Parts: sequence; structure tokens; C-alpha cells
Amino acid sequence: MGYRRFLTGLGLGLVLSVCIACSQRVLTSAPAVPPPPDAAGEISPEQAREGAPVAAESSPAAPELSAIAQAWIANAPGGMATPPRKDVRLVAISDLNSAYGSTDYDPEVDKAIALLPYWQPDLVVCSGDMVAGQNPALTPEQITAMWRAFDDHVAAPLRQQNLPFGFTIGNHDASSARGVHDQFLFQQERDLASTYWQNPAHSPGVTFIDRTDFPYFYTFEQQGIFFMAWDGSSSQIPADKLAWVEQSLASDVAQQAKARILLSHLPLYGVAVGRDEPGEVMANADQLRTMLERYNVHTYISGHHHAYYPGHRGQLQLLHTGILGSGPRPLIDSRLPPWKVITVIDVDFNDPDLTTYTTYDMQTLRTIEYEELPRFLAGHNGIVLRRDISYDELAPDEQSFCEQRLGKALCAGNLPFPRPRTYTA
Repeated sequence: MGYRRFLTGLGLGLVLSVCIACSQRVLTSAPAVPPPPDAAGEISPEQAREGAPVAAESSPAAPELSAIAQAWIANAPGGMATPPRKDVRLVAISDLNSAYGSTDYDPEVDKAIALLPYWQPDLVVCSGDMVAGQNPALTPEQITAMWRAFDDHVAAPLRQQNLPFGFTIGNHDASSARGVHDQFLFQQERDLASTYWQNPAHSPGVTFIDRTDFPYFYTFEQQGIFFMAWDGSSSQIPADKLAWVEQSLASDVAQQAKARILLSHLPLYGVAVGRDEPGEVMANADQLRTMLERYNVHTYISGHHHAYYPGHRGQLQLLHTGILGSGPRPLIDSRLPPWKVITVIDVDFNDPDLTTYTTYDMQTLRTIEYEELPRFLAGHNGIVLRRDISYDELAPDEQSFCEQRLGKALCAGNLPFPRPRTYTA
């Protein structure tokens, strides 16, 4: 009996030893399968900045459209246009505010923000008037409440969608108008605007180049494009700030970029009824334009006139972004109804035109085509030609109309330019 127990124990011990040895061999000699490499990690920051392809799994999932946004798209008359993507996609909005002191936003503002996942932009730009200030009677509490409402309706949803937000300050945000003693007339609003934007919780998510005087004068980069925002909340830019503008545009980082775009609230030239007058455009517009052309700025994006017009003068593209908030205005010398619009800008670095616009009427979601718009606008300080028209293509009666109103110097002098396009569904 003892002999049998000994043999049984010996056999069990041998089996157990073999099992343990096999387990140890698996644990020690079989290498773990490495996780799949992160495709994004194989692409240098410079390559990514220049738009190199990145595997889909390395990018965050696109935000989903809400049910109401899906319904808007499904019910768009004739279907909603879907422009083809290029190297970089921007969405341009402007003039979001309502009545003085208001913390409410028109439905088109919320609609535009809700539809952003449909376009999947790389960057949203805004030409100012995000809140409804420029009223000395507003208290600090009211101004703070306006910025809080802006955050609720616009900025926070953009952060949730991981969308960088490049903007310029408008006159209703923090006007740079000055009094007889050269003091800011709306210093309180400027202080509180700075407080809002310099709060790290409200970061716009852009890649800053120079943020020394943010949010009034600053530069940033997006996928090879150099952006400048200047304080065009009034018609005058001080000499020291203009020196900064020129120095920044002349810098290596600006000149080595694939394109240069400027954001301003006031436009250079008058385009809208009720705003086509001195003080409602940048002073010395032709001199500013000449400077921007000298440094190869491609596009000047502006708001304030509450009217959409894709134009150009000389070598400078002029995108008057229109409005999403209250008070759209008609274009001068036009019977067209005013629109509330949003513009998708597709940038193709290999296209001589560089940019293609797709502009939507935010009430119907139909696209607005160039042919619907006036061929030119003869504002008080100079002609603006529609983006696809040269001065030589104007009929004799059109040229005569401009020259009789403004004189030849403010009508001619436009150099040859590429033929930009709009996307037609």
C-alpha cells in the first residue's frame, strides 16, 4: 500500500512539474504581441501641419449631427449642397448679436452652430460682434452676462466639437472708438472682453504665433495658413499697431506660409445700405489694401455691414461675410432681399484661385450663387467688383455709372486676377 502511494505521488508530481514548466515557457519565452502603431505618431508635426494624410483612427470622431440638424438637412428644398473638401476647410460667420444688452440669439445662430458637424470644418472664423455691447448704460454684470450667453450658444459648443475659433473683435464686443482726450470710450467693455478671452477655460483653441495683445491684435496658424486678426472695431488703427501689422506680415513665418488671411470687423469699402459712409469702413482703405497686397495677403474677411458680398479690389479678395444675428441689410444699388448667411471656404493650395466659397441662406439652406449678386458695388470710397468679374468686363453703361458717381480713380486701377469659383450643387 505504501509503495502504491509513493508511485501515485511521484506520478502526480511529474505531471505537475511538466504543467508548471510549460506555463513558465509560455509566460517567459512567448513575446507579447505589440499594439498596432499609432499612425499619427509616425507623422512629424511639420508633415501634419502641411496637411499630410493621417490615418482615420488617429483623428477624433466627427461630432454627430443632432436630430433637429438632420431634419433641417433632410427638408432643405432641392437638397443641401455638399461641397467637395480640399486641403483646408473654414466656416465663416459674423455679427451674431441682437439688441443692446441682449443675452438671446436669433435662431439662425443656433442653427449654424448645430450644422457645423455637417461641414466638418478645420477652423471657424468670425468677423466680430459676438455680443451686444457698445452702450455706456450697460453694467459690468450685464456685460458679463452677455459673454456668458455667447459662451453657452457659440463658444462652448465649438469647444465641445474640438473646433478652433479664430475671431476679431467687433464694435459691439469692445469698440476701439476714442474720445477727445484719446481715451477709449468703451474701456469697461474692452476690459471685460479681455477678461473673458484670457480665461484659459475660454481658449479659442488656435495655434497662436503672437498673442501679446490678444484678443485685439494677434496672429495664429492653421494647416499652413497664416491668420492675422486686427482691431477693426472702429475705423482707425493707431500708428504703433499698424507698425506691428506690417512687421508681422513681413515676418518669415507669415511669408513662408502657404497663404495669408486677415480678419477684421469693419470692411475696407462700403457695400451695404446704411453703412456706406466714412466711419463705417476702415479709414485710408486704399493705403491699407496696398500694404496687404505688398505682403501677399490673399483674403480680407470682414463683417459689420450685415450684407454678404464676395468681392475683390486689386489683388485682394474681400469676403463680406453677412450676418447671422439681428438686422441683415441690403446691398447698395440692389433690390435683393437681405440674407442671413454662412460661408464654407475650401482652400486648395494647388489651385491658383486658392479658395472656393459655398454660401448658404440660413433660413432655407439653399446656396447663393455669384450670378444672383450685383456685378459690382460703387460704394463711397471705391468700387468693389464681384469675385468673378474684372473691371474690363463691365459693360460701358456699368463703367459710366461708377465713374460718374466716384470718378475714374476710384473705379479703375484693378489689376488682373485669378478666376475664383463658387461651388454649385
